[in-house]
Amino acid sequence: MAKSQPLSGDSSIADWLADPAGNAILTEMLAQGGQTPEVFKPVRRLAIKRLVKMSRGAFTQEMLDDLVRRVAAGDVPDASATAAPVAEASAPTDDAPDLREWTERLDQGRFTGQTVIVTGAGSGIGRATASRIAREGGRVIAVDVSQERLDEFVAEHSSADVVTLTADITDDSGIARIVEAAGDTIDGLANIAGIMDDMTPVGDLSDAVWERVMRVNVTGTMKLMRAVIPTMLAQGGGSIVNTASEAALRGSAAGVAYTASKHAVVGLTKSTAFMYGPSGIRVNAVAPGPTITNIEATFGSPLGSERIQTAMAVMPDPVEADALAASITFLLSNDGVNVNGVILASDGGWSAA
Repeated sequence: MAKSQPLSGDSSIADWLADPAGNAILTEMLAQGGQTPEVFKPVRRLAIKRLVKMSRGAFTQEMLDDLVRRVAAGDVPDASATAAPVAEASAPTDDAPDLREWTERLDQGRFTGQTVIVTGAGSGIGRATASRIAREGGRVIAVDVSQERLDEFVAEHSSADVVTLTADITDDSGIARIVEAAGDTIDGLANIAGIMDDMTPVGDLSDAVWERVMRVNVTGTMKLMRAVIPTMLAQGGGSIVNTASEAALRGSAAGVAYTASKHAVVGLTKSTAFMYGPSGIRVNAVAPGPTITNIEATFGSPLGSERIQTAMAVMPDPVEADALAASITFLLSNDGVNVNGVILASDGGWSAA
């Protein structure tokens, strides 16, 4: 059945592609940049307005407003010049049922009285996790390297109990300031800060990329885990959730440095869970699949680019960061009471492929 609502910024990209006028206008816009509607395939379920933020200036609010104005006015380009069979194939068919959309449901009070440290809290998965904890009553120690991003986060949660801190998790003085800001009780730690590599295989890997990725993803994660353990032991328990990756489960998701770093995060997680489980400390990790964040992949090697992009052909559509926050906060909270030492693949089924 045809969509009854007029196209707007809140309409999904799939709805725009399914609409003849919307399809023609989008196709014309993309053609000006040498692209086709196939570029939308990974994000077709998102509201088109999300592209304004995701594109980082390539698709502006003014461009979106112009698209909406044109489709409302029937200002449609010549169909013969903008025919897009790929877009039609990507759009839902008339007899296909609409997929059920997941909607975040807050568990009010789930983190009331708890203090949780969240690294990488200024953007992406870290920001979504910090937001979820704050909105569910927790006291959040929001850590990031960018004060500007932290200020934006606080402005969005003005009534929440949030302490912001700019700190480098690879620096001992930064770690000390994080623990000091948390105070005498640390109920949870969400180790989310991390960086990507440049997709290079070991034969093309530079020492600089290896050392930087290992320093942030492994050493930084370890240092903060090590720092919170004494407080958690003294209070009789706590919960730590580290961020692994699909690259911790397979060899085809990233370059060798990032892949090795996330396998190391799994080792940190499992060893610590085993050692401190009897003391009431649960340690788990989430392995995200494709997620819309501010971490960009770059390709520093032709071989890496060819192999990784081939493997990504079976990758599911990316999700927004709040879907990952749902998995992380489950493990952090008392709902995960009987879960320890687990690597939870929150990847839309990618690891099942």
